[in-house]
Amino acid sequence: MPDKTTIGRRGLLAAGAAALALPCPALAQGGWPAARPIEVIVGFAPGGGTDVMVRALGLFLGTEIPGANFVVLNRPGAGGETAYVAVQSAKPDGYTIGAINTPGYLSVPIERKVRYDRAKIRPIARLVDDPTAFVVRQDSPYRSLRDLVEAARRKPGTISVGSSGVGTDDHLGLTLLQAASGTEFIHAPFAGAGLVKNAVLAGHIDVAGLNLGEIGVLGQENPPLRPLAAMGERRWELMPNVPTFREEGFDVVMSSERGLAAPRGIPDEIATRLEEAVARVMAKPEWLERARQLELPLAYLPGAAWAAQMPAQEARYRRIWEATPWN
Repeated sequence: MPDKTTIGRRGLLAAGAAALALPCPALAQGGWPAARPIEVIVGFAPGGGTDVMVRALGLFLGTEIPGANFVVLNRPGAGGETAYVAVQSAKPDGYTIGAINTPGYLSVPIERKVRYDRAKIRPIARLVDDPTAFVVRQDSPYRSLRDLVEAARRKPGTISVGSSGVGTDDHLGLTLLQAASGTEFIHAPFAGAGLVKNAVLAGHIDVAGLNLGEIGVLGQENPPLRPLAAMGERRWELMPNVPTFREEGFDVVMSSERGLAAPRGIPDEIATRLEEAVARVMAKPEWLERARQLELPLAYLPGAAWAAQMPAQEARYRRIWEATPWN
């Protein structure tokens, strides 16, 4: 009669054989994702709208793609260029993807030579289209966008406006406002929206260029920040009391699109799995609630549809550059 030790060893061997015989998701799907993390490169500092969106999305995607573990790598700098270079240079095996943001992704190459080539980057899905806004502290003397503009006219070049970097939506929105109102502000670029938000809270800048989804005022009785106006085509339903720039008398429309992309050579099967997983997440009530909590203006588009509209956007930014070059 075999002893208990022999039975234990046989049991372990049998369990191991059974485990090997089970249909492992990673193996069943051509080896992706294997037991290694999928890095998501974000071109801005932690705490901004893109960073927050990607971190929240990664948790949901992990349940849609068995075996996937998404890890965010922040590579701030040069209006997102540092991250885009890292994405296009990565091995196209599905283990490195990145976030892309318009207008910067499209507008920065208009103003200067960049190290990334959009032909080498494949959009996977757009998640958010977030209107740009001008935001001040609650104790700011500027009670409306018109107040701000009037003050800038009285004292040109004295009021500072922070942005997430040269060529970003915040910066382009500022450029358009200056042209539309005949004003001159001090542009203060930072490496991400989180830093802009901290700077206005600390009183280091007068106005923050932030997206509505980055302010963090919903559900607060006494929020520290106050949006003056937003650059959307219409008011956002979650912030119905925030007027548009057009309502304030200035024809300025600007927003930040945020989504995922991958190196162009990524296998179609993996790109499709990522895109379909994002689409499934976007339909989940749990994600919709989480997005509401994070103040994300959701606007899903599959990768091909997003890419198809980029040439028209780029042409618009080029017209802005030709009329009012930003720097």
